Amino acid sequence: MRIEHDTMGAVQVPDDAYYGAQTQRAVENFPISGRTMPPELIHALGLVKWACAKANAELGLLQSGRSPLTDEQIDALLAACLEVAEGKFDDQFPVDVYQSGSGTSTNMNANEVIARRANEIAASPCLAASPCEAQETPTAPHRVRRLNTIHPNDHVNMGQSTNDIFPTAINIALLQQINNRLYPILTSAYEVLEDKTQEWKNVIKIGRTHLADATPITLGQEFYGFARMVANACGDLWTAMVQHLAFLPIGGTAVGTGMNTHAEFGNKVAEILATCVPGLDIRETMYHIAANAQRDDLVSAHSLIKSAAVTIFNIANSIRWLGSGPRAGFYEIKIPELQPGSSIMPSKVNPVLCEALMQACARVIGNDQTMTFCGATGGQFQLNIMMPVMADTAIESVKILSSALEVFTEKCLAGLEANEEKCREGVEKSLSLATALNPHIGYERAAEVAKEAFKTGKTVREVCLEWKVLPPEKLDEVLDPWKMVKPTE
Repeated sequence: MRIEHDTMGAVQVPDDAYYGAQTQRAVENFPISGRTMPPELIHALGLVKWACAKANAELGLLQSGRSPLTDEQIDALLAACLEVAEGKFDDQFPVDVYQSGSGTSTNMNANEVIARRANEIAASPCLAASPCEAQETPTAPHRVRRLNTIHPNDHVNMGQSTNDIFPTAINIALLQQINNRLYPILTSAYEVLEDKTQEWKNVIKIGRTHLADATPITLGQEFYGFARMVANACGDLWTAMVQHLAFLPIGGTAVGTGMNTHAEFGNKVAEILATCVPGLDIRETMYHIAANAQRDDLVSAHSLIKSAAVTIFNIANSIRWLGSGPRAGFYEIKIPELQPGSSIMPSKVNPVLCEALMQACARVIGNDQTMTFCGATGGQFQLNIMMPVMADTAIESVKILSSALEVFTEKCLAGLEANEEKCREGVEKSLSLATALNPHIGYERAAEVAKEAFKTGKTVREVCLEWKVLPPEKLDEVLDPWKMVKPTE
């Protein structure tokens, strides 16, 4: 163990740790879940720190003031930030998710790791990060002498507060995860559904409402409906990104007034970060006090992620029903067989990927309650103090929805096959064909035909022929299911 100091005194820190005193205090103070902040958040935080250091260098702030850095030290600082962003120091972020509500412990964790690593790269006189290991002098044995090294607060955290840096990192993490992963995966699902729309446009089947037989529809039309649902979900995700997450709180510092930061800082940082998530108009918020005070952006964005999960759940569940059987269910589509479905029933195969995706969606829907509660109750005056759990929850939602949908699309959706014989059989046997008789014999007479068919086990066509409700050639025209899948011309 080594001894490090912060403003509260000396702390023992593991010899091989890149973090310092404040991180160690947080580790000791929050032994709660054993669950650390998600790596996606840590990587985003490293990226944001890099953008901040780059902006401060461009503004000439790191090179001036009471503790100026050399060009070599600035380069080392930028390099250390990027190493954190690349995941090279994930094992140096031990602080529990359930911590200080602003995320101060994780922010200082990043500051300390980056400072120590930057000093290591620059071969500065003191490799310790916080604020150098204690350097006692004969005249002041308890005073820390600050050597000219890269400091976690003065340099890495320059122009920042946890209150604007942590929510900025959350937004960047979610923007990257949605833009680079969930949105493309959802787009791929849409494309597969569009392919099924064309592939099955000539497969006629019975439609269903209330889980009961309805009028005919093509399997292609049914999957076109699924495709449009997914297209709408894609629109929801785009809205989440461009209208809610793309406006960054950076530049507001502690309460949104921008104290201790340069007037151009927030805008410069946003411009730099925009290059890391191409295609999105990332910018500094115009309303810093509101952006610091509340996490409405996260609540709104997650509600749209939840909306996409609701849609995806619906589609996965419908596909599960359509593939039910094979003898006693609908069995209108054949779901790829991936693994044995029972420990006792031989040859049984279950729609396992539908079920896995539905469970992931259920978790996202439940997570939205956490996000809503944190947004409603966590914000008082100029800060919301539920940010770490909001970050963990929102990132989890995007991760599990992305992964579950990706494997579902690849191993289930793309491999679906139409059971055309079963589809046609269902149409001919359906009592709902009597609906087409309404314009010709009236609703009540058509109902009598349907009830007779149900009672006797005959088809609607057979009852109509027996009762001579219409001439045979007219009946063939009226009961043609292909004329029922589009509006009357």
